[in-house]
Amino acid sequence: MFTLGCIFVTLRRILHDSFIQGSTMRNPIRGKFQRLQSVFFLSATALILSACGGDNAELKACLQGTSTGGVSVGSGLPGDPAIPEKSSGYKLGNKVVSSATYMAVTANPRATQAGCEVLSAGGTAADAAVAVQMVLGLVEPQSSGLGGGAFTLYYKANTKQVLSYDGRETAPAAATENYLRHISDTNQTNPLPNLGASFASTRASGRSIGTPGAVKMLELIHQDHGQKAWDTLFDPAIQLATNGFGISGRMADAIAGAKNDLLRDPDAAAYFLNADSSPKALGTIIKNPEYAQTLGSIAKGGANAFYTGPIAQSIVNKIKVTSSGGANPVAITPGLTELSDLANYKAIKREPVCTTYRNYWVCGMGPPSSGGIAVAQSLGILENFDLSASQYMPTLVNSEGGKPSVAAVHVISESQRLAYADRNKYVADTDFVPLPGNGVSSMVAKDYLKARAGLISTTKSMGVAQAGVFPAAQALGSSATEGKGTTHMSIVDKYGNALVMTTTVESGMGSFHFTRGFILNNQLTDFSFDPSDASGLIANRIGPLKRPRSSMAPTLVFAKAADGSRGDFVMATGSPGGASIIQFVVKTLVSALDWKLDAQQATSMVNFGAANSATTGVGGEHPSIDVTNSGLNDPLLVGLRSLGHTVSYSAQSSGVSTIIRAPAAWNAGLPALWGGADPRREGIALGDSPF
Repeated sequence: MFTLGCIFVTLRRILHDSFIQGSTMRNPIRGKFQRLQSVFFLSATALILSACGGDNAELKACLQGTSTGGVSVGSGLPGDPAIPEKSSGYKLGNKVVSSATYMAVTANPRATQAGCEVLSAGGTAADAAVAVQMVLGLVEPQSSGLGGGAFTLYYKANTKQVLSYDGRETAPAAATENYLRHISDTNQTNPLPNLGASFASTRASGRSIGTPGAVKMLELIHQDHGQKAWDTLFDPAIQLATNGFGISGRMADAIAGAKNDLLRDPDAAAYFLNADSSPKALGTIIKNPEYAQTLGSIAKGGANAFYTGPIAQSIVNKIKVTSSGGANPVAITPGLTELSDLANYKAIKREPVCTTYRNYWVCGMGPPSSGGIAVAQSLGILENFDLSASQYMPTLVNSEGGKPSVAAVHVISESQRLAYADRNKYVADTDFVPLPGNGVSSMVAKDYLKARAGLISTTKSMGVAQAGVFPAAQALGSSATEGKGTTHMSIVDKYGNALVMTTTVESGMGSFHFTRGFILNNQLTDFSFDPSDASGLIANRIGPLKRPRSSMAPTLVFAKAADGSRGDFVMATGSPGGASIIQFVVKTLVSALDWKLDAQQATSMVNFGAANSATTGVGGEHPSIDVTNSGLNDPLLVGLRSLGHTVSYSAQSSGVSTIIRAPAAWNAGLPALWGGADPRREGIALGDSPF
């Protein structure tokens, strides 16, 4: 008798080893190799089935792979990724994780473990997402939590539907276009909400805090796709909050960086700082009984327990404070959120943005996120360039991804400049401001993007792009604001469902306001502070109940069927990173789809790209980038400068989480998965076969 474990343990090695070899080859040899690889795979499967026998001890669910086997996350044993380590810009040595049927990838080991255990117990991707978010809000509070919002794409395998869910925060009903500038439309006396870089600024006032949407969105997703009882999904986070956990490197850095602002909120100071006001350091065991109580209330009473009653009242009270508090109080402008704003909040099902890219379908999030449109536009422009040609292929391909070529970084960055120009001008909450032309279809139309591609010179950067022109488009101004306190999860369950969710409190540590064990967002600062500029009204201006524009880009990829329709699931990915999210996601997609890198390689690949400015970023944290001598020793940086790019090689803090269905498995109809976690964060990938 053979076991399923034996089959997949052997199979994954065949898939991984053969595909890695093929991914480093050039066309046309690479294409021939891949065809041979598929034939080899089918033959090898028969051999595996006949050769395997007995129990296989390697097949153990939700263990972190080590050189000596596997270790449970949180065990404290050698190799445990949950043991707090000092934060670094890039952690060497991440390996692609292979799994037989299900997988979770998040930015924190404990969150990944919680999601994986739900999957192991037969839960769906929707079930796992609830457990993951509750743990992330505890162990990574600087990035996401109950007090923030999220966007989610969900692939329902049995119906082959792609569904999108909007849990973005909303402005209060009382907000006007001057909400972020003045006390009111008629009162412009101090303290104004917008006072520049001082503490008494919009972010730290109640004006920055939008009505949180994550909890309501997760409840809606669970109602639609959940299988496990809602209340059981909170247990991992409740136990961790009650028993305590060691502060990770990233959390410690976030606390230290926000110390002075956290001091202004007595509740935040009591939780994140020591009695002497010093920041709690790496490895400090921290407990959060208030968070456990809050989760218990939501577990028992559903989202309604968060949006009404004592928890809702605590949120409103924080928003309405008029002084920063602390030893040196500063007057701040209170927000105008009422209990009715929370009680009336609704998560919304939206139409996803799905377009073709070469032999794939790529689906993303529609407005109020700009991520789906911008990613689709960038890919649609790049479709006019053969990125698999030799001048575009990366070099130094290994477990750390690879080093992109000058030609690739140039043309991809130019495509992004064009996409960001449209984003900044046209994209906002479409419940309030319509997109130009026929909406999404006009902005991602192949002929429009081909014309935009024609604006790209292969010898010189355009620097700053102009937005495209659409028939009868309203004259609009432009804005480009966005923070970076965000995280991402990618999950595939054993039923074939896939979920990608990007979740945020906006900036690191959000608004610094803390209540009932969680941070409140500063999401409203994603709106333009000014309602107009010289060109006209700004689409992303604030208004009552409006949702601020985002760049979050949770993304699902599917094969293109023979008839051109959307076929089988191929890939799930996404990233935090503020406005740079679009760049991180495009990099990952091109790395996987055009350059045939595996999930870890595509995730680890050098970050690069551009918003709509003369500056092109190349992540200097990556080991293949030489930042010495002002970058003059690195051919990539020198080559980009020769094309007119202003090059920044500052570290880029992405947090990509990727799952790819192993290519040979597509042909054989098997679910074998590869997972990659971003080495720039603390996350891991886990599934039912981790080694």
